[in-house]
Amino acid sequence: MNGERDSQLETARVIKIGIAEGGTARGPDRLRTTGLGSCVGVVLYDSGTCVAGMVHVMLPNSRHCRELHPQAAKYADLAVPWLVEQVSMAGADTHGLVAKIAGGAQMFVYAGGSDLMRIGPRNVEAVLKELADLRIQVMAQDVGGKTGRTIEFDVLTQTLWVRTALLAPYSI
Repeated sequence: MNGERDSQLETARVIKIGIAEGGTARGPDRLRTTGLGSCVGVVLYDSGTCVAGMVHVMLPNSRHCRELHPQAAKYADLAVPWLVEQVSMAGADTHGLVAKIAGGAQMFVYAGGSDLMRIGPRNVEAVLKELADLRIQVMAQDVGGKTGRTIEFDVLTQTLWVRTALLAPYSI
């Protein structure tokens, strides 16, 4: 059994997800995104099919978007349903999807406490609302704070590794 797992790890790819992008993977591959300050990384996975997806959400909603065709992965209200569709097309059973999320830091402090400047917390709230609306359980989250994160999801173990500038990598 260890030999098989070692062989899978040797062939595993790390699929990089950029800002306002998303993608899917099957085990033994991994999904990684960097630069999660106020942005939120959302991982959806189905352990039964070993299929996962990740999206790097920048903003809470597309309501005031002036883009003719908004980039789905950019806005929480579009990104979460889009990611469900993507993992479904990759073979996941959408009834078995669960989530892990990280990010949503309050990177800057502004006088006056304007809600517009609470981008990180608003991103987290919007992602959690979309997941709740779709009845997707959040298995773990590492959100808030004042530092950025890099996350990497191991599809085989369903472990989300979180790295910050201040702490050694940890899993959720």
